[in-house]
Amino acid sequence: MIIKDLILRNPLRLFSGEEDRQLQAGQMGAVLARAGVGKTAFLVQLALNGLLRDQKVLHISLDDPVNKVTLWYEEVFRHIAEQYHVKPAHEIWETILPNRFIMTFRVEGFSVPKLEERLTDLTTQNIFRPDLVIIDGLPFDGHDRGILEDFKRLSVTGKFPVWVTVRTHRHDEADAMGLPVKFIDATDFFDAVIQLQPVGDKIHVRAIKGASGGKDQPFLMLDPESLLITDK
Repeated sequence: MIIKDLILRNPLRLFSGEEDRQLQAGQMGAVLARAGVGKTAFLVQLALNGLLRDQKVLHISLDDPVNKVTLWYEEVFRHIAEQYHVKPAHEIWETILPNRFIMTFRVEGFSVPKLEERLTDLTTQNIFRPDLVIIDGLPFDGHDRGILEDFKRLSVTGKFPVWVTVRTHRHDEADAMGLPVKFIDATDFFDAVIQLQPVGDKIHVRAIKGASGGKDQPFLMLDPESLLITDK
């Protein structure tokens, strides 16, 4: 009952209605932001939302080691438990933890075929079969569409949705919607594009594609202290 309560209170429900399933199998989403704005925290909350729904989540980090990713999850979950006054927080954490698998790669040696090889090892031995895959730290400069084509193929054949983070820069040229020009030609690969944008002392979560909202009206916010998603 408490887990169901957490799901219903989750501001991510505003993303796509009551079902709160942001992406379906075979679909891809991107989270765009400058360094230090909250991309990893946003992804971790997407992952926790899936874990609370009994989904198996594969978290792939191209920036941080396993212990640092683990700390992100523990910290974000602690903030969520405190915000919603969850008393048996430890019991809930122990319940969802087996459904998470963290995998790390060196960014310079990463490729989708290497990921597929490791994923095949897990699935053929019935160790782990993901329902949701998130990739934190995807290197994308606007030119290499091949890696996005590979990810799209993987998400379709694996029958799971994929979320990726893409680092943007302050000096990036942007279109009228605030989307970096270098990313425009890649939007056809994605069913959802979310931009995290600092505005004063707030962080606006803007739906560029795939949800209600837009450049002039954020549909969610990130609390600058806890980095939790909020609808206030």
